[in-house]
Amino acid sequence: MEKTMKTQKLPSRESETREKKSRRKPWAPPSSLDAPPAPAGFVHRWIRAESVGQMDQKNVSARLREGWEFVRGDEYPDTEWPQIDSGKYNGVIAVGGLMLARIPKETVAERKKYFAQVTQDKDDAIANDPLKDQHPSMPISKERSTRVSFGGKRNT
Repeated sequence: MEKTMKTQKLPSRESETREKKSRRKPWAPPSSLDAPPAPAGFVHRWIRAESVGQMDQKNVSARLREGWEFVRGDEYPDTEWPQIDSGKYNGVIAVGGLMLARIPKETVAERKKYFAQVTQDKDDAIANDPLKDQHPSMPISKERSTRVSFGGKRNT
């Protein structure tokens, strides 16, 4: 009596594993100001181009002089973005009176530094203004303090 053993090919463990399911994202209202990612070295920002139905050419011109350049929809062929379909800004990505613009990160850093210095100069001018009117017999002290309290007794 001869026994024959058949080897049965078992399915691999890898084929038995379940697919990893990602959790469903909870619903949230869509953002009307979604924008394509900025290229490396650039920053995107929405620029006001229209206010109460009137073109805001002054703001647009000021932003262009600062170094902003408008982002065109054809720069992102894989996705569809709302665009202006006629006129001077034909093809520029725009939503509700705002146009998408980009600027180099270096320019943003320089601009931020400039306005920080302007703010500091104004703060120094305000701090020093009363000092010029002081009389030697009654000097003005430059004491500033800030305190935040949330009720209750104050610990001294």
